[in-house]
Amino acid sequence: MVGSRAQSLHHHNAGWHPTASRRGPRRPARTPADHALHELFALSCALLGTPDEVEILRLAMDHVAAAGPYRAEAGYLKVGGDLVPRPRNGQMPALAVSRRVRELAGQDGNVTVPGRRWGRALGLRGLEGLHGYLVVTSRSRPTEAERSSLATLVRHTAAALSVAFAHRRRREDALELRRLREERTALQRQLISVVAELGYERAVHALMADVAASGGGEEAVTRALHRLTGLPALVEDRFGRLRTWTGPGRPDPYPEPDPFRQDEMLHAVAREAGAVRIKDRLVILVRPHGEILGVLALVDTRDEADEHTVLALEHAATSLARELAHLRNLAEVELRLHRELADDLLAGTDEASAYARSEAVGHDLHRRHYVVVVQWSNRTADDSFAQAVGRAAAAVGMRSLLTRRSDHVVLVSGDRPHALYEALARETGTRSGTIGVSGPCDSAEEIPHRYQEAQRALEARHHSRDRYGTTFFDELGLYRILGPGNDYRELQTFVQEWLGQLIDYDSRHHATMVETLSGYFDCGGNYDETADCLAIHRSTLRYRLQRIRDISGHDLANVEDRLNLQVATRVWKIMLGGTG
Repeated sequence: MVGSRAQSLHHHNAGWHPTASRRGPRRPARTPADHALHELFALSCALLGTPDEVEILRLAMDHVAAAGPYRAEAGYLKVGGDLVPRPRNGQMPALAVSRRVRELAGQDGNVTVPGRRWGRALGLRGLEGLHGYLVVTSRSRPTEAERSSLATLVRHTAAALSVAFAHRRRREDALELRRLREERTALQRQLISVVAELGYERAVHALMADVAASGGGEEAVTRALHRLTGLPALVEDRFGRLRTWTGPGRPDPYPEPDPFRQDEMLHAVAREAGAVRIKDRLVILVRPHGEILGVLALVDTRDEADEHTVLALEHAATSLARELAHLRNLAEVELRLHRELADDLLAGTDEASAYARSEAVGHDLHRRHYVVVVQWSNRTADDSFAQAVGRAAAAVGMRSLLTRRSDHVVLVSGDRPHALYEALARETGTRSGTIGVSGPCDSAEEIPHRYQEAQRALEARHHSRDRYGTTFFDELGLYRILGPGNDYRELQTFVQEWLGQLIDYDSRHHATMVETLSGYFDCGGNYDETADCLAIHRSTLRYRLQRIRDISGHDLANVEDRLNLQVATRVWKIMLGGTG
């Protein structure tokens, strides 16, 4: 059927012959513009009549010349969050083109193709977002009319993709709905069978007793609850984060909890005895000994829950309360053991004992470690903040031992904490925090020294222009030889003495002389590397360096001047945040 559409498009675009009709007045011959417009119209009809996304993209690439002097270099479809290239005449697009398209991150942009003067990556967008890309080139710069024709082709292709995607989703939804209905019918039949033979209450008791006897955790409870009720069952922690979900319809991604609304919901449910309906959910608190450890819920969008459903939910909550209380006790013991080991490592302890204790608590101390010191301006270093740091570290995959001091939290981590600051900013709701990270530590006996390095990195960040963020000790450069307690005003005076005129010039003229000088030193005085790093021409670099000599009065060829200027640029960049 796809082939017949392509043939019909070809026949539709065929020129009209004056001898096709011998009756009536002679029609005027079509102009090239009329022919192009007619061909675009025929292509649009073919695109909208094609149900397959791959075929739509192929048609657009094959007939892009209908819009002007264009050639389709590549086409991409968005599949599962990634842009998947589609072959053109049996050939995959060049790696440089694919890399450029992914760099655009959903935006239109220029593309460079050898031998083609003009190139553009054009996003194929619908109401649901980006469907893919069409990469088009031309030997000459297109005219406004040709650009307009190409834009029309892109819009029609995107519209056709939207229709095709919508049809496919509708088919998938229909299949999923059928599967869910069949699954629900099977569950209902199973439930009717259980009720008929043993009675619903006895079935609930028996199933929950099996869960408890097997030592099953949260997943076992929700699985049993789903089997009993036929409704999706879930467990959230007290903060509203999903722990487990059994049954269809799980949101992906799961909604990020709102702390204020979560507290309101917990208070509303806590005022009632038993299960409470909150919108489309039947909710009950899991709270052994009065402390809320989590929430158990059934998703009941059709309001079908009856007294049997409530009974099953209450028994499941009782079973889950025992499990969560047990896990809570284990977690508290594990946390205490972790803190004791971390405290001893920071103070200095016998290496053999440290390795044995770390193995006992399930932490591999033999791998390379980093000491991480965390402070947040609006949080005291109490247990609550320590738990927040622990959650953020776990969220980014850091395997750590955690303890706290009077004004900061310390992690002895087997992973370099690149993403910890962002995770903790999300956890606390504010970015006003500072993290100091030591150099790598290859043995337990080095940890006390690395702890001092992390504190010095933290102090360096506190005295920098940008007080919030992460500072790594091994990236401090010059400051690594400066001990804590140095007079930072002297550093500012030193920078002003050697770079003051350049800083003032940059401020007045919106120039980048200091940045150019810093890049020149960072590249070891190599002209080519410096020009590449700064993305400027070599002759531009020579001109700037001469201007630096003229403005500052310092000679880069002089060994003493060169050393002092290099130190000043390092202090300017590291300690003063690279600002005036």
